[in-house]
Amino acid sequence: MPITRRHIFGVLAGAAAAVGVPSIWISNMKTYDGPVSDHFDGTRFFDPDGAPPKSLAEVLRWQFGTDRKRASWPDWVANAHSDTPPARVSGDKVRLSFVGHVTWLIQTRDLNILIDPVWSMRASPIAFAGPKRHNDPGIAFDALPKIDVVLVSHGHYDHLDIATLSKLTEKFSPRVITPLGNDVTMRDTDAAIKAEGFDWQDRVELGNGIAVTLVPTRHWSARGLFDRNKALWASFVLETPAGKLYIVCDSGYGEGTHFRRVAETHGPLRLAILPIGAYEPRWFMKDQHMNPSDAVKALADCGAEQALAHHHGTFQLTDEAIDAPVNALADALKEAKVPPERFAALKPGQVCEI
Repeated sequence: MPITRRHIFGVLAGAAAAVGVPSIWISNMKTYDGPVSDHFDGTRFFDPDGAPPKSLAEVLRWQFGTDRKRASWPDWVANAHSDTPPARVSGDKVRLSFVGHVTWLIQTRDLNILIDPVWSMRASPIAFAGPKRHNDPGIAFDALPKIDVVLVSHGHYDHLDIATLSKLTEKFSPRVITPLGNDVTMRDTDAAIKAEGFDWQDRVELGNGIAVTLVPTRHWSARGLFDRNKALWASFVLETPAGKLYIVCDSGYGEGTHFRRVAETHGPLRLAILPIGAYEPRWFMKDQHMNPSDAVKALADCGAEQALAHHHGTFQLTDEAIDAPVNALADALKEAKVPPERFAALKPGQVCEI
């Protein structure tokens, strides 16, 4: 197949979504400016227990290597479920609705919280190329209740979707809680977004007895040509009346260090939401994306009572088949002798209550 200009743009847009490869058409964006710390050198963030991002040469090897085996996804998959959430959930119950990819609506104590909201048709910096949706969101945007808080984990395009954040801001004007630097990205594009940047280990009161702590995760971030790791990335520990929820939107496994530290610092955990997709080829993805076997080990490390899977089945970011993560999760649970009901993979539109 000849490599066309459109193909090159598509590859870069797809890689930007999946692994943060700099987007050549974005050349000058504002970035974080703050004091040096044990994970910020004054210019770029880093994970002392992590791994550096892949080089452009490695990206090109993955994308154009003769040994690449990229599964074909169906163009569109009709959802079997669709959720129309209530306006509020009162009391101590927590209602979690899976929208798709890593987007969740969490409702408790009359507070409505969205995680990494993406309602756009593409997870990409451009409209005509890059990973596109293969199913509808499990909640139609117009069916959303009033959103009070949004948590955005990092700047990759399948997590930080400015178009969706702007629509949410226009309709609901929620607080947006995000790691340092991503607030700069949001406000630089849309000054109306009520973005608040926080560091690892910062605890933020959300109201009604609900709080969130940003915790380290094995990942990294980039959106433009000059901003590699100039914004921070994080997972979330959400304190709810039903217990603590550990929400990991993107992470490699490494040696499991981050998961064990969360157990030690924030345990016991009632529920973990863990990524299981976008993991092939392993030589390229293992440092930044867990596969299902890694996710099962992460569940054991963090010690959560139950887990829900996400980061699969909506955008084809990597090479595995659309159903491979769910099938591999079932195999990994069986091999680890973990009851399948302890780690469930919901479909968009399905709901879990605890």
